[in-house]
Amino acid sequence: MTATNGPEKYTGGFFQTNAYVLPTPLGGRVLIDAPEGVADWIKARGWTLDALLLTHAHIDHIQDAAAILKQHGCPIYYHADGVPLLVDTSAYRRFGLSVDFEPVTGGEHITEGPGQRFAGVGFDVLFVPGHCPGSLCFYDAPGKRLFGGDVLFAGSIGRTDLPGGNHDLLLRGIHEKVLTLPGDVVVYSGHGPETTVGREAASNPFLV
Repeated sequence: MTATNGPEKYTGGFFQTNAYVLPTPLGGRVLIDAPEGVADWIKARGWTLDALLLTHAHIDHIQDAAAILKQHGCPIYYHADGVPLLVDTSAYRRFGLSVDFEPVTGGEHITEGPGQRFAGVGFDVLFVPGHCPGSLCFYDAPGKRLFGGDVLFAGSIGRTDLPGGNHDLLLRGIHEKVLTLPGDVVVYSGHGPETTVGREAASNPFLV
């Protein structure tokens, strides 16, 4: 399915991670997540970024974050619980993943709450941990779209077997904060195709 108000989408890196680019009211752009290769993809299009939002701090969502900040000098926003994974370059090797990244420091810590604005783009920010500490979803109510990171997928949910994962916590957050949204809200996930809240509420095997 393709939403009529869909964002620009990039998919890349070993885990085929999605990133999304949205226009700002003043003609700039906001990037949600920074998988490997997205910095070059944006540069090739001649775009300038006004903000980078991170749904969570797993390596496949932050690998190009430092490059984005260098290229655009834009602010970066994320939950404070993600800091350890943003700065500890050895953490993933301890998980058995032979990957590397440039640490991300500074930035602005954000928490759950309605009506937050990033470079003029408004979101209700939802705190839905369980897949990863500090996991956030960005809900655009007027546009009926949710940028959910790895919380909810078409036919699945985020894995919870990595350090900091909690299956019950994730399910509770999905039921209380995501499935309570209108059924026609389009969910733009961190992997795979978009879906809708209503579709997942009715048929997702992890939720019904």
